[in-house]
Amino acid sequence: MQYRTLGMTGLEVSILGFGAMRLPTKPGRTISVDTDETVRIIRHAIDEGVNLVDTAWSYHNGESETAVAGALADGYRDKVILQTKNPTWLLEKPEDYDDYLDKQLEKLRTDSIDSYLFHSLSKKNFESKVRALDLVARAERARDAGKIRHVCFSFHDDAANLRELVDAGIGEAMLVQYNLLDRSNEETMAYAADRGMGVMIMGPVGGGRLATPPSEVLEKARADGREMITATDALTFVWSNPAVGTALSGMGSMDDVEENLRAARDFKPLTPEESAELERILARNKELGDSYCTLCGYCTPCPEGVNIPLIFELMNYHRVYKAEKYARETYKLIGFLEMFPGKRADACTECGECEPKCPQGIPIIEQLKEAAGALGEE
Repeated sequence: MQYRTLGMTGLEVSILGFGAMRLPTKPGRTISVDTDETVRIIRHAIDEGVNLVDTAWSYHNGESETAVAGALADGYRDKVILQTKNPTWLLEKPEDYDDYLDKQLEKLRTDSIDSYLFHSLSKKNFESKVRALDLVARAERARDAGKIRHVCFSFHDDAANLRELVDAGIGEAMLVQYNLLDRSNEETMAYAADRGMGVMIMGPVGGGRLATPPSEVLEKARADGREMITATDALTFVWSNPAVGTALSGMGSMDDVEENLRAARDFKPLTPEESAELERILARNKELGDSYCTLCGYCTPCPEGVNIPLIFELMNYHRVYKAEKYARETYKLIGFLEMFPGKRADACTECGECEPKCPQGIPIIEQLKEAAGALGEE
């Protein structure tokens, strides 16, 4: 395992971090965590050199922190940098920051959190929450009291607003989206790193969209002349950026852990020729995806609340990238998480309001039926 210094925090972090947002879940139409399997895979990752475990108050409807605490029992807590996040959007008064922190310390069964983030900052809630409630002062007092070691933030907003948060000096490190499919934060990542801020990456494999398909699927795709991006390619791209300290990958199975560990052990920066080849494959796959649906959104809103664009995006990943696991797992979360709003395909009543709006003439009703069968419970 390779390690890098995370900016001004001084923390020596493994280039691969364990993201606990997509933990193993119990069978069926549920997002409840399979605790035993979670303990097994997190401890294996730590045994192999991963030393950063990232969770949050909201992950898995509040179950993630509890599951992570179980994995870090029996001496594992001392082997890792534990990172979680304050649910900034839920705060109504300054003391709420401390209340959530104390609850998280209890859930995580620890006296101190190594890296504590203002979660999901945007320009709007930076102004309405962090500044309005003077939360930086709260965080500094919590650090002085030993409850947290480092104050950081995660960012979910238009890339144009990220530099303002960097310049505001509200954290020693930031957690931002960055991958082969989304490079919008790249310029500000370099800007932040030049000023000593640590840069952590979420979604390095596009939330699973760039994850390697099963070997037999990959072999068949190559036999058919279809080229595919693997999770190793995606992680290698992220780690090749000199501004990056670590990449947090959501791992929901031992196979995910093993594949990511291999990528970390074998990592070498991309050559210019390798970078050009990845760009060519990405462009070709985008063409294939657009042949199904360009995700223009003209079909919305659906009277029944069916999230047609998201469902068709997932079908693109299912058909084009062969990311069946990602597509099914994300489909399961529609209606459960704020980031995946609306209803699944089986809520379609076949009213037909959407089809005349589609500039591609896609038979939306029939494709929603296909999606329900391909992505729903077997």
